[in-house]
Amino acid sequence: MAPLTYINGTPIGVTAILVALISSMGGFLFGYDTGQISDILVMEDFKRRFAECAPAASLELIDVSTCEFSTVRSGCIVALLSIGTLIGCLCGAPVAETLGRRYAMVVECLVFFVGDIIQITSSTHWVQYAIGRIITGLGIGALSTAVPMYQAETSPSQIRGIVNAMYQFFVTFGILMAYCISTGSRQLEGSGQWRLVIGIGFTWPTILAIFIQTMPESPRWLAKKGRDEEARRAIARVRGVTGSSSIFGRSVSKKEEALKTRWDGLVDRELEEIRSTIEHESHLSTGSWADCFSPKDKILYRTLLGMAIQTFQQLTGANYFFYYGATIFSSVGLSDSFITQIILGAVNFFCTFFGLVIFQKCGRRWPLILGGLWQSAWLFVFGAMGTALDPTESKIAGQIMILASCMFILGFASTWAPGAWVIIGETFPMRTRAKQSALATASNWLWNFLLAFFTPFITKSIKFRYGFVFAACNLVGSLIIYFFLYESAGLTLEAVEMMYNDPNCHAWSSATWAPAGYKDRADMIQQINKENTKEHFEHVSDAGSEKVAIEEPRA
Repeated sequence: MAPLTYINGTPIGVTAILVALISSMGGFLFGYDTGQISDILVMEDFKRRFAECAPAASLELIDVSTCEFSTVRSGCIVALLSIGTLIGCLCGAPVAETLGRRYAMVVECLVFFVGDIIQITSSTHWVQYAIGRIITGLGIGALSTAVPMYQAETSPSQIRGIVNAMYQFFVTFGILMAYCISTGSRQLEGSGQWRLVIGIGFTWPTILAIFIQTMPESPRWLAKKGRDEEARRAIARVRGVTGSSSIFGRSVSKKEEALKTRWDGLVDRELEEIRSTIEHESHLSTGSWADCFSPKDKILYRTLLGMAIQTFQQLTGANYFFYYGATIFSSVGLSDSFITQIILGAVNFFCTFFGLVIFQKCGRRWPLILGGLWQSAWLFVFGAMGTALDPTESKIAGQIMILASCMFILGFASTWAPGAWVIIGETFPMRTRAKQSALATASNWLWNFLLAFFTPFITKSIKFRYGFVFAACNLVGSLIIYFFLYESAGLTLEAVEMMYNDPNCHAWSSATWAPAGYKDRADMIQQINKENTKEHFEHVSDAGSEKVAIEEPRA
């Protein structure tokens, strides 16, 4: 199997791209479930069945205009998913460590199935529906730990930023898909309005569970388990230099075998770096939960940093719009809030394309810092306009608030949305990576729950001044990134570990750090690229010579 492309002379295989696309279906599940509930809550049949309505002889005779969800009931239906995800992400760490990253995803998809079945079979008891969302959340939460970790451990360092950002890209894709399907299904009669939306949700975990088995296991997990030869094959597959095409039912060509031989050195170097790190870490600790809070080697520092970044991703205010978007835009006087939801979802989805490029080209720190400042500015506009004027009476005020919402989501989708998952995937050491990732993700889900549950109470009290709260949180998030987050772009996971343990390196100066033997980050990248480019051109030259040698006898 030949490489799909070369980045600075380094081979990147088609498997590396498939790893990103297939595993990111875990993010799609997250987004789809997040997006659907906002619209389901305002569907007529759902309100007849689960809201508080005026008494009637039968379900069909209930006057839907008398049906309203209490603040507690709507808060529970929306927020209990996050309770499940909070528990799920903590349980997902030991599952991923025991079964491996791929089989863990399969188990978590099965849990998602169970939750969806409970939801879709609910009839008139809102508690059953809420329990279904909790169980669905268990699967989503566990996937939110396993997927970014798998992507960071499996993808080549040259494209790790864009691969990890794909998780958030698929989250936004799932949100947009849920909005579109919900808008179409509301035209149906009866329970098909909302059951169709949930039923289609069975498709996404099916795709993930089946196709993830065709991908390689994390080479770092395999090496940690002593399965070095499998780890070597996994590295070779994502590089596209396996020299084997048997999976496609054809024999290995001389060119492919020569390609494998040419890049054996690169694969061996990567495997040796992984093994050396694992060997070093094996003498430090056992990788227990308690080790996540050890100050040695900046483990505690990184645990708290990961938790803070995931917390402030929630405190940006994005889910204020995604969970309660239909309700928000009804309150600013829009006749069809479903359409506005789709507009916001489309902005969120397409702007995430910028995020894929930004984190690949611009590093990690400055996109998050500038993104926080941008988001804060537009939230101030949103809060000020909603406070100064009544958006239900002032058309201009409502339009400016929608514009501010779109501009906020543009910044969020391009920076903090993918950035938090990129950081979680590449910041922690191998021995505690699964557990630290789980703790960081748990803080995300905890604040997800708190915001989802308490937002109805808060907005009822302070209305659109809620925007000021989120604006201030974005400013604090930018400061945390500046003073505490190290720049990890362009480094292997093993080099990131060395950087955090260098006493002479600080967050604000980390962009120039490089391992011993290099002057700075730019020099490191230049030398590595030069070495790989040399190997690449030598291979091309050798391949050309071989081709000539083969063709000459035919003349």
